[in-house]
Amino acid sequence: MTDPITDMLNQIKNAQAVQKTEASVPLSKLKNEIAGILVKEGFITEAKKATKGKIKILKITLKYDNEVPAITGFKRISKPGQRIYNSVHEIRKVRGGYGISIISTSKGLMTNKDARYKKMGGEVICQIW
Repeated sequence: MTDPITDMLNQIKNAQAVQKTEASVPLSKLKNEIAGILVKEGFITEAKKATKGKIKILKITLKYDNEVPAITGFKRISKPGQRIYNSVHEIRKVRGGYGISIISTSKGLMTNKDARYKKMGGEVICQIW
């Protein structure tokens, strides 16, 4: 596994494809912050830290609207082999405002809306809609 964030997003997408109620991914600080943003923006219901034996995991409770997943798609922008940085003027809306970009700034992770409001640029992690 070379890209744990893409792995987390793929596990969420695959769990939603078979209508599971939750997905479990190995815990990391970055994944926990991304899950917190997804909870705040209404893409997932909750994210809890748990342990499975000696391994720490992140249990993500998925959200559905009439059996339709809240997350319909995602795109990984900045990859381990090619980092993508945007200034505040280059940050755009995702899917006409229906999606979000997760941006890593000097003040922590935030959505594209928050980054534009605070006039901060940074590394664009992914887009979720």
